[in-house]
Amino acid sequence: MSGHSKWSTIKHKKGALDAKRGKIFTQVLKEITVAARLGGGDVGANPRLRLAVDLAKANNMPKENWERAIKKGTGELEGVNYEEVLYEGYGPGGAAIIVEALTDNKNRTTPEIRSYFSKFGAELGASNSVAYMFAKQGQIVVEPEVPEDKVMEVALEAGADDVKDEGGAWVITTDPANYQVVKDAVDAAKLPVIEAKIIRAAANQVPLAGDKLKSFLKLVELLEDSDDVQNVWHNADYEEPDE
Repeated sequence: MSGHSKWSTIKHKKGALDAKRGKIFTQVLKEITVAARLGGGDVGANPRLRLAVDLAKANNMPKENWERAIKKGTGELEGVNYEEVLYEGYGPGGAAIIVEALTDNKNRTTPEIRSYFSKFGAELGASNSVAYMFAKQGQIVVEPEVPEDKVMEVALEAGADDVKDEGGAWVITTDPANYQVVKDAVDAAKLPVIEAKIIRAAANQVPLAGDKLKSFLKLVELLEDSDDVQNVWHNADYEEPDE
């Protein structure tokens, strides 16, 4: 694939989010609360909750913070009732965008997201207008210093679908159902993980450059800065801009 790799997209996003640790904490705590509400507060028996707690730990969140979020989700403590909302549309240059949000007021969030799209001459679409182009996928990114044969051995024996060198890091991909097994194997082998999560991977890419790319990246940045937005996924293919 020409242009940027999936991992370089994550690097671009991760770099922006790392500068906003407070937003990361807010995102993770919302996800923990919702996961506990939907699947119970037992981390071992609730895969979605376990994934969220792992993310909290990876970001050095104090244990009492995420434990409190679990109790809010299970009703042991009073908390906000968040609703999951998926927004879909096309950005500048025709690249598809999916916005995952958790909000306590959909009547506030929806106009906000719509206004961001409108600002760049884009519009929100109907349900499944672009979601069908994406598939959920487990992704575990390992430091590039680890030998290839070691990464391959651990990941593939645990049931990973593939291991690739993308953008200076080993990217392990899995079926979402196998994600936790592979992640546990990677952790047990003490492979240094940069990032691990369930993503929405696009089947096809849309190349962007020039002014269309600049507008697209500004739209994505606006969306990611929204307090209610958890994740932004897209199928834009571009050369990583200079920092």
